[in-house]
Amino acid sequence: METKKKKYVRPVIARQQLGMMNKFGKAPISTLIDKIDDVDISELSSNYGTPLFVISEKKLRSQQRDALRIFKTRYPKVQFAWSYKTNYLDAICSVFHQEGSWAEVVSEFEYDKAKRLGMPGNKIIFNGPDKTKDALIKAINDGASIHIDHFDELYSLIEVTEKLEKTARVAIRVNMDVGIYPKWDRFGFNYENGEALDAIKRIMIANNMKLVGLHCHIGTYMLSTSAYRIAASKLTTLYKKVISDFSHSLEYIDLGGGFASKNTLHAQYLDASGIVPTFEDYADAITSGIFELNLKASELPLLILETGRALVDEAGFMITKVIAHKRLSNGRRAVILDTGVNLLFTSFWYKHRITPTQFYGEHTEDSAIFGNLCMNIDVIRDGIQLPPIPVGDILVIHNVGAYNMTQWMQFINMRPKVVMVMESGSVEIIRQNETLEYLTQLEIVPESLKLK
Repeated sequence: METKKKKYVRPVIARQQLGMMNKFGKAPISTLIDKIDDVDISELSSNYGTPLFVISEKKLRSQQRDALRIFKTRYPKVQFAWSYKTNYLDAICSVFHQEGSWAEVVSEFEYDKAKRLGMPGNKIIFNGPDKTKDALIKAINDGASIHIDHFDELYSLIEVTEKLEKTARVAIRVNMDVGIYPKWDRFGFNYENGEALDAIKRIMIANNMKLVGLHCHIGTYMLSTSAYRIAASKLTTLYKKVISDFSHSLEYIDLGGGFASKNTLHAQYLDASGIVPTFEDYADAITSGIFELNLKASELPLLILETGRALVDEAGFMITKVIAHKRLSNGRRAVILDTGVNLLFTSFWYKHRITPTQFYGEHTEDSAIFGNLCMNIDVIRDGIQLPPIPVGDILVIHNVGAYNMTQWMQFINMRPKVVMVMESGSVEIIRQNETLEYLTQLEIVPESLKLK
């Protein structure tokens, strides 16, 4: 088999500058990437066009397996539930389900999607503040776990179960003070003021509801492992109280998600790789919070985790092409790409790592990277050191697997293909690019408005 000859890159000695660094530290050294899981990026861009989302099946599976192994070595009973809202493309959900993850959904749409992918009701966790009566009926009939968010939902569920004369499997979402502010107290029942215990009492006296678990989700992109320890401890305290006060055993406690990925927030000076906790850090904190309540081995609940971002972000790449260069009025270099924030919503939060695919010399320049939308807010990266990359050449944007493919918008341009590099080395399209016919199929033009 003929192998492609690698491009020769001459060795370079980089001069080191002595002296004091500013508060941002030293400018990062520009790196390059020419393959994703041994598949040439030039081949991907040539075969599927740009912009192009690329997902690594290998990375998805390794992240999930590592997380499960790490938690199971610290706690005997662990179950992951894939967070659909993080990325609900069928192929990605299917990978996690093959790895043993249940489905965690927050809408009727996501619930139906999980069922369509073959998930049985008893492996679906139904979260979210907006569950219609029709959705509740589905969940009750399927034996799904319904996580109640507020009293209005609780009362509605009581009515539905009485009409159906069926028992609903329910849990409550609990919000609490874990030392992170502002508090995430919009969702669920409060722990400190007794609201959560009040909700539990109402469930226990209801005729057609079985309390099976307790749930919390303390925030997103959480860098504090101590907050998880506090959350686990408080949820386990409530778990013990249910046992002692009602002689009722629960099946599980659900610590939600929120683990940070390796993306760097705009407000962070240091790169995320040096400050984001590891799965080991999160696992140590959560399991220590459970164990400090001294439960008997027979009383230990199943620990459910709804991790999304930390499992999928690093498996996602965006391949994009340079379409223009400009000089801003202040002399700063601007690079315009053929993708925009309509596809990379997380650019509003993160300083995404962006790398060239070949060597362009040792000289780099502070650059602003803009998208291709006619909007001034279309900023992919406000400041980054990049070499001069010719128009038509490729850049790769890293860690884009979470939320971009669920929060993307068809705005000005249509959404592109998404491909998955399979463990076998093949490349499969997992979502086709949009077409005008696809986008307009739901539109109707009244006869009086049609051009004659």
